[in-house]
Amino acid sequence: MISCAKHSVASLGVADLFRFKSPPPQPQIVAARSVFALRNPSLALSSSKPLYLAFPDGLGCGLRDASLSRVKPRRRSFRCEAYEADRSGDAEATPTPTRSAAAQKLKIGTYFATWWALNVVFNIYNKKVLNAFPYPWLTSTLSLAAGSLIMLISWATRIAEAPKTDFDFWKALAPVAVAHTIGHVAATVSMSKVAVSFTHIIKSGEPAFSVLVSRLLLGETFPVPVYLSLIPIIGGCALAAVTELNFNMIGFMGAMISNVAFVFRNIFSKRGMKGKSVSGMNYYACLSILSLLLLTPFAIAIEGPQVWAAGWQKALSEIGPHFVWWVAAQSVFYHLYNQVSYMSLDEISPLTFSIGNTMKRISVIVSSIIIFHTPVQPINALGAAIAILGTFLYSQAKQ
Repeated sequence: MISCAKHSVASLGVADLFRFKSPPPQPQIVAARSVFALRNPSLALSSSKPLYLAFPDGLGCGLRDASLSRVKPRRRSFRCEAYEADRSGDAEATPTPTRSAAAQKLKIGTYFATWWALNVVFNIYNKKVLNAFPYPWLTSTLSLAAGSLIMLISWATRIAEAPKTDFDFWKALAPVAVAHTIGHVAATVSMSKVAVSFTHIIKSGEPAFSVLVSRLLLGETFPVPVYLSLIPIIGGCALAAVTELNFNMIGFMGAMISNVAFVFRNIFSKRGMKGKSVSGMNYYACLSILSLLLLTPFAIAIEGPQVWAAGWQKALSEIGPHFVWWVAAQSVFYHLYNQVSYMSLDEISPLTFSIGNTMKRISVIVSSIIIFHTPVQPINALGAAIAILGTFLYSQAKQ
């Protein structure tokens, strides 16, 4: 606040006359923060540029008229201008939220496209390996081993930042790893017995198991549309199973067990990982390492090194060196597609992730039918379409 001292007429002297004949003070420029900006940070002109206010000379002050020996007040009308410190010419255009939203959509779209492509490649090579080397326990172990090795090398070379974990983290992760291991092995067993398309049609019924387990074990209730969406899921899966030309009970049960296991994995994950600050990529890496430790002794006990050696030699003699590439590809691509899916989950809502997972199954089913020339009856295709539609309706009604 600018104030002016008042002087009486008697106090005027020679010094005062000379002082008032000097040039008037120049406009003062002071830096100030807008009160409006302080109260509304989002509406401020700039968060990094100071705001300057130009005050005219004589604001609020009277100027002494020497000839009349009295104070002559100045007119108080003035103009106050504000400008940014480094403004030159027209103001720079600020980035619009539309561009940011478009960039986010592009990022999510890239995640989805990569996720689906990697999953399709994994399923193709996985089926090729299982056709020539029908040992799903070792195949599942190699998938987890490849992912664990990739992440350990990434952490050691600091390509990726290693997660900061403690005993409580691994304790909470243990039931998740058990369910993940069972689901992974069961799905691989299913693919070793039936077509890839049939396994994924049955796995599209996972929402039905999710509702059933949540209702019976956790006491959760759901709105009516959620229960109604289960009708096409169950009906479509049943129709596809009945009309499957190469139906196999072990393959069917493997897919069903995988559904149940992944439902429990999701439940344990939600309960145990609350408040844990681990990125999606590192979370899945830790999950792979722990699952590998759990799976290895069971794989050795059920199949064994002698069986693996004999089967490996047979596959090499029939397929040739390409078989080694198939094994390496299915192992690496399994880790990559899961890693990208967990990275996607960091960026999107669960609803969007569910829709993306549904579309992923469609891409896998269609591509596997084309590549492996899987015979499909029209009624079988109709059952698959109904089941997938029900999964989509479930993801919509769940929100």
